[in-house]
Amino acid sequence: MTTPSTATAPSVRSDSFLTLHYRVCALDGEEFLSTFEMSPSTLQMGSGQLAESLERCLIGLPEGERFVFDLEPEEAFGVPNPRLVERIALAALPPGMALKENSVVEFTAPDGQSFSGFLRELDATHGLFDFNHPLAGKPIRFEVEIIGIL
Repeated sequence: MTTPSTATAPSVRSDSFLTLHYRVCALDGEEFLSTFEMSPSTLQMGSGQLAESLERCLIGLPEGERFVFDLEPEEAFGVPNPRLVERIALAALPPGMALKENSVVEFTAPDGQSFSGFLRELDATHGLFDFNHPLAGKPIRFEVEIIGIL
């Protein structure tokens, strides 16, 4: 893990508004998400735009520098929770819901919020859905370049 230098530049706080580039990849380099080849992202710390575990890495970092964090699953997106893998009767799903094995399925909670599950298995009567984060259980590399802090 890289530690921030003691520069006079402003540093990231829990309520900062940031402009940054970031990359999330496996330790072997398989890339899951990157903004480095596009416009930088802007985000409000603490708003849920970035995973809380990744936000924790940003606290105290100065602008104008690049950092790399290697995170174990417990520090990143957690370990898979077997209670978040559920066999659901197809009859209990909304009529006409498109289902394809090994795909992400969008659900709507009673309060209107949407969430997704990965359909692991599908048979004539049930689907096996995994509601864990797709990166749960995986060590990751989080690379970040803080461009600006407000």
